[in-house]
Amino acid sequence: MSDFEQINRAGKIAMKLDEGDMIAGVEICTGADDVMLTTAQGQCIRFPVEDVRVFKGRDSTGVRGIRLEDGDHLISMSILRHVDATADERAAFLKMSRAVAGEEAEASGNGGDEEAVAETTISPERYVEMGAAEQTILTVSANGYGKRTSSYEYRITGRGGKGIVAMAVNERNGPLVASFPVENEDQIMLVTDGGQLIRCPVAGIGKKGRSTQGVIVFDVADDEHVVSVEHITDVEEAEEG
Repeated sequence: MSDFEQINRAGKIAMKLDEGDMIAGVEICTGADDVMLTTAQGQCIRFPVEDVRVFKGRDSTGVRGIRLEDGDHLISMSILRHVDATADERAAFLKMSRAVAGEEAEASGNGGDEEAVAETTISPERYVEMGAAEQTILTVSANGYGKRTSSYEYRITGRGGKGIVAMAVNERNGPLVASFPVENEDQIMLVTDGGQLIRCPVAGIGKKGRSTQGVIVFDVADDEHVVSVEHITDVEEAEEG
């Protein structure tokens, strides 16, 4: 943060970019956090903040976060709480959460990017502990589909890889336009390239597996697409305003 003190009227260079590159997101973080990057073609990667070293100056080019396929581009960067949990613990937590909610286990359908986990259980105390640290990731596509997914479905890896599926991208869904953590009491506002707008609570958006297609959030016209999703957190204050 000290590198951004005394910014003059003309601004300061935040990051040195290659030709054709653009900044997709800026967030404040700590060394105890994780970074999650999501692409338009439905890939995502989660890695510890500490995997990105602190550079000596603002005009550095940085290091690779995710390896993009041809024609793909980054749509979002989110900062998530780091939680130390094994693959078995995460799988057991998700299974117990679905059982508590009365949901059936979802079919994998993940394109082979899941971890191999053993059949295991966790104690009630560990379940409560992991539940308190759980976050929910909202993902929205250009054709108006979206879903909420537990942060435990996004495993932590090293940076620079191709990542894993964040949401199915196909003719029905279209490319992804937004992905970020939300709380049950939050709302979102979606805007289309045709000038249409909708505002809705995130609690009404189904909680689905990471690589599923999602549900309809905004019923857009055939030639219309969602281009922006705004996260509204202070709902009561916004209503009073």
